[in-house]
Amino acid sequence: MNNDMTEALQTRVLVALKSGMPLEIRGGGSKRWLGRTPTGESLEVASHAGIVNYQPKELVVTVRCGTRLESLEATLAEQGQMLSFEPPHLGPGATLGGTIACGLSGPARPYAGSARDMVLGVRVLTGHGQVLRFGGEVMKNVAGYDLSRLMTGAYGTLGLLLDVSLKVMPIPAIHQTLVQEQPPNEAIRLMNAWAGTSLPITATCWDGERFYVRLSGAEAALARAAKTIGGETVADQDAFWHTRIREQGHDFFAGTAELWRLSLPSAASHLDLPGKQLIEWGGAQRWCRGEPGRQTVRAAAIAVGGYATRFRGGDRDSEVFQPLSPPLMTLHRNLKQAFDPQGLLNPGRLYAGL
Repeated sequence: MNNDMTEALQTRVLVALKSGMPLEIRGGGSKRWLGRTPTGESLEVASHAGIVNYQPKELVVTVRCGTRLESLEATLAEQGQMLSFEPPHLGPGATLGGTIACGLSGPARPYAGSARDMVLGVRVLTGHGQVLRFGGEVMKNVAGYDLSRLMTGAYGTLGLLLDVSLKVMPIPAIHQTLVQEQPPNEAIRLMNAWAGTSLPITATCWDGERFYVRLSGAEAALARAAKTIGGETVADQDAFWHTRIREQGHDFFAGTAELWRLSLPSAASHLDLPGKQLIEWGGAQRWCRGEPGRQTVRAAAIAVGGYATRFRGGDRDSEVFQPLSPPLMTLHRNLKQAFDPQGLLNPGRLYAGL
């Protein structure tokens, strides 16, 4: 299981433990701009790569953290399978470890599940210099604390992901994307109304002008669903969902203005904020582009029961993620103390002082 590389990484952490020198975990570098400003000496993990175990009939795969997403996805596609949460690459050289550490999911997230939902187990190198294993490589494990999923979205602050075991899914037989003109609140209403039906919807998006719906499954089921939903068929649907939305190549994401990611109740009305907005995930994920101001955008999100993250742009030395309540911050500090008491791994990447 690439023990030489594991031992080399473990030795590096043990040396840092003695010297007190913090480490910045780096894979392909495609997501280095996410979160707060990275600090510490670089701990390169891209060479810790490869598929450890793949069982297509069991729909499970175990992969080393430095494995490139494009390589893993190509291997799965050969067996007619995929990562159902459609992880964004957000740049060349994207690795699985960085994707899981950042907890990123793509257009199918509300319909197929999130990155965290697909994690079955992990092998982690902690700030103590210990190699620990949580979860397993099968879909059914014994009950207990699901620490493997705790690592998803922790930005490497609790440990370096060495290996990740994931659930994979078959690639749908057919996709069809329909587009129609709708104002934002009507698009939100339709997203929520259709979510309670058996329609084979796997992605939705209102891009500021038009409303897109992706259907996936058998040809007969798509034909019936298309009659219910209506709209025109999109010819370049793969380019739309993969390049423009998942990889943020849409004109909406262009420019240098701050990009805010809002996580809201799916039925929340369109927010009255300055600048442009884009809505996906059945209404649960909203993007805001422009200069609404940190206090304004966060207050708007909180008012409807959500939270806001500055995804791109702005001052990354300040707080990027929604500030935590004192009880939640205490919980985060206790977790950091348990896994990385000296604050060696990606210090401050999530919140100052963690």
